Parts: sequence; structure tokens; C-alpha cells
Amino acid sequence: MSALERPMPPLNSDERTTLESWLDFHRITLAMKCEGVDDEQAAVASVPPSGFTLTGLVQHMAEVERNWFRRVFAGDQAPPIYDPQAGPDAPDGGFALAEGATLGDALATWRAEIARARELCADRALSDTGSFMGQDVNLRWIYVHMIEEYARHNGHADLVRERVDGTTGV
Repeated sequence: MSALERPMPPLNSDERTTLESWLDFHRITLAMKCEGVDDEQAAVASVPPSGFTLTGLVQHMAEVERNWFRRVFAGDQAPPIYDPQAGPDAPDGGFALAEGATLGDALATWRAEIARARELCADRALSDTGSFMGQDVNLRWIYVHMIEEYARHNGHADLVRERVDGTTGV
């Protein structure tokens, strides 16, 4: 049983609450998939040739949070977290594990990026825009994209976790 609470998104709510609730649902799902895993297990790749690891997925999602909310939506010049040499044209990396990378550190960085994303969006309308590839993109689109990004990678996390210790269905 998970120590994390993952509430069901409301079934009949306004658009913003629906989008933010589904995004939080998927964020919590990723955290739940990492519960009870030590650093060695979190560094185990799913199956060759894939290099997906739980730590790498969490690092990647920290980069994705940073990219879409800080760089794209807020216009910050936030450098990549895990590959500073990559520059702003490679914002969604993070999959590779550096020597000494830990799941705990990756989770802390990821949670900090989520907190910053919430701050940046709190007083903004769904129709407010940032810039992506020279075009306006609104917060609504970013929320939908982030839900899709988490849902896809949570599927990857399912497979990695099952490979690590047989846990399924979180």
C-alpha cells in the first residue's frame, strides 16, 4: 500500500480544476511507482536496448517540468538540470544517469520543479501564453501536453518497476 495519497480527479468540475487535477494525478502516479525502490534498483534499465530507469524517468520529468513551465510559459532562461552542456535547444534530456545519481536527489529536484511550476501558473489564466518554437502556446495546451507526457512515461515506469521487483498496477 502506498504512503502517497492519489485522489481521483473530480468528475464534474471546471476546466482548470480538471486539468490541474489530472496533471497532479499523474505526477503522484510517478512518485508512487518509485516508492520502496532503492538507488540500485532505480538505476536498473528496463530491457535492452532501452536505457530507461526509474531515476532517469524522474530526472527527465524534472527537465520536462522546467522546460514547459519555466522556459516556454514563463520565458525564463533556466539551463538544463542534468546536462548543462546541452544548452536550451536540448531541454528534455535527463534520461542518462551521472555517476552517483540517486533516486532521492532526482525526486527532490523534480518536486522543486513541480513547486516552481505551480507558482508560475497560480495567477495565470488558461489562455495566457508563452512562446514555443516562435509561436504562442497557451497554458491550457501546456497542461494537456504535460498530462500526455506523464501518462506515456508512467507506462514506461510500469514496465521498469515490474522488471525491478515485479510490482505492477500502481
